[in-house]
Amino acid sequence: MTSPTKKPRLKINGWLALDKPYGMTSTQALGKVRWLFNADKAGHGGTLDPLATGLLPIALGEATKTVNWAMDGRKIYRVRVAWGSETTTDDLEGTATATSPNRPNELQIASILPRFTGEIMQAPPAFSAIKIDGERAYDLARAGEAPVMVERPVFIEELKLNEATADFADFEIVCGKGTYIRSLARDIGRTLGCYGHVAALRRTQVGGLTENQMISLEKLEEMSHMPGQEALQGALFPIETVLDGIPALAVMENDAARLRQGQKVLLRGANAPVSEAAVLVRSGTDLVGLGEISQGALKIKRLFNL
Repeated sequence: MTSPTKKPRLKINGWLALDKPYGMTSTQALGKVRWLFNADKAGHGGTLDPLATGLLPIALGEATKTVNWAMDGRKIYRVRVAWGSETTTDDLEGTATATSPNRPNELQIASILPRFTGEIMQAPPAFSAIKIDGERAYDLARAGEAPVMVERPVFIEELKLNEATADFADFEIVCGKGTYIRSLARDIGRTLGCYGHVAALRRTQVGGLTENQMISLEKLEEMSHMPGQEALQGALFPIETVLDGIPALAVMENDAARLRQGQKVLLRGANAPVSEAAVLVRSGTDLVGLGEISQGALKIKRLFNL
């Protein structure tokens, strides 16, 4: 009996602003989206914990070459911190490791927020994907070990208190790459002397992708049943969506052809940049790739095969 022929994967390029549902891992969400699009390549621009919801940027096709820029972009979160206990995972998933009857009032909370704004030192949660001697911290923690989590600098652009009750506080956080909101909840709770953990977390922005661009898995599934791929592909944003902070450089078609063959192109003229760590290279309306300028010469570092 002949086995059914596998449907060939499609070359689909662009970014999807997925509204990740509660209880699903980022890897599971990525797999579901890739299956719905039948895409040949897929990756995501920054992990969300299973108990978190909101914006999970998913790159399809050639957009996977820009994932690092998405991960480096500023992020906005809304978080509810529950007072009274600290947990093994610093969220609802873990078991309590310390408790306190103390509860902070709004004034007390507001008074300590400047300590957590700007560049601060932060130790990641023990249950995180940080590698320690080649092992994931969460694997060590699950095995009963106590991984030593080294503090590192992170940047909190804004930390705003939206609401405070006796048992919880709601915050909005604007931050940079590598910030752990669970660590922030833990450290605020310790500073207030009441302990705390994340009770709810939602991400609303990653770089150039925002909350009003998000789409749910349910909606994508509906669209996948429509004829053709037009509806699904209409949910995608261009590759350059996450490259807002990178200068664009236009080249002539003959120079674009040389760049695509791996050759350098000398930039001439009074306004030609002498050096630039990253530029988005275009030829007319076509994207060529991400390049680097050194000593007046342009070379492609990541070529888009569109």
